[in-house]
Amino acid sequence: MSRFALLASTPLWLSSVGLYQYLALEIMIWMLFALGHNLLLGYGGLPSFGHGAYFGIGAYAFGLMQLRGGAGLLLAMLGAVLAAALFGALVAAFISHRRGIYYALLTIAFGQVAWFVAGKWHAVTGGEDGLLNIKRPDLSLGFVDIALRSNEAFFYFALVIFTLALIGLWRLVHSPFGRVLRAIKQNEMRAAFVGHNVWLYKWLAFTISAAIAGLAGSLFAMAQQSAYPNVMSLHNSGFVVMMVLIGGGLVSFWGPVIGALVFILARDLLGAYTETWLLWYGLVFIAMVLFQPDGVAGMWQTLQAWRARRRSHAPQAAARTKEA
Repeated sequence: MSRFALLASTPLWLSSVGLYQYLALEIMIWMLFALGHNLLLGYGGLPSFGHGAYFGIGAYAFGLMQLRGGAGLLLAMLGAVLAAALFGALVAAFISHRRGIYYALLTIAFGQVAWFVAGKWHAVTGGEDGLLNIKRPDLSLGFVDIALRSNEAFFYFALVIFTLALIGLWRLVHSPFGRVLRAIKQNEMRAAFVGHNVWLYKWLAFTISAAIAGLAGSLFAMAQQSAYPNVMSLHNSGFVVMMVLIGGGLVSFWGPVIGALVFILARDLLGAYTETWLLWYGLVFIAMVLFQPDGVAGMWQTLQAWRARRRSHAPQAAARTKEA
């Protein structure tokens, strides 16, 4: 609860520490994107390096449904989720029989195809200029309409979406489905031998992860009020992988949340001092992978285990001292 209270209160104090209010909204959207990606990488051991494609498809689908289809807020968001899930399901059908480096390379290939199409299909996507003037529709609840034009109002709407998705993902990874995913991560062949349909579980995990990316993409389109090909690029896909790894998504559900926070703050704080902020962040990332591969969450778990051992040894040491 303390995490949510801190996140919900950010519009009240963020500007007082020298940061802008939109930053909290951007961090939350990337947290959602990273949590969805971690379903694959952290729990399934399935490295997807083209996941920006589904994020971008969600953004474009939301913009197209609003600008050309006249859809309302919730219908356009649903369309974004379904479009990303459909494309993810199609890609997963081609790659779920692969594993390891071949799986990773295929995710890159399909991601690059989506990025290329977004940049060249001017009639639909607007080409390199993207879709502009995407509005933030009012949230219509039947009995009342809530305006989301301000960043603060939109932040609290996004916070509700983020919370619902977080709860859904938490329950999913702690369900029998999540346990099978972890079994596939540990040993795919053994999971198949005990009777699990490995292909189906990998396909479902990829499709759900793509749907979450599409949801994050729809929020990003509203936040930026535009959708453009750059969000589907290979380096944007790499950013979410870095968030998951540096946060500790391989060992903790909360790792992607930490990683997104660290990445966006590093971008803004380091970027205020140098244009080569990504170089310094990359060096930190390399050091983390070499010396603390479990990320920030793993570092915290190691510290907590060390404290627990120290507390358990303290009475024994005191008893030996007393006997002496």
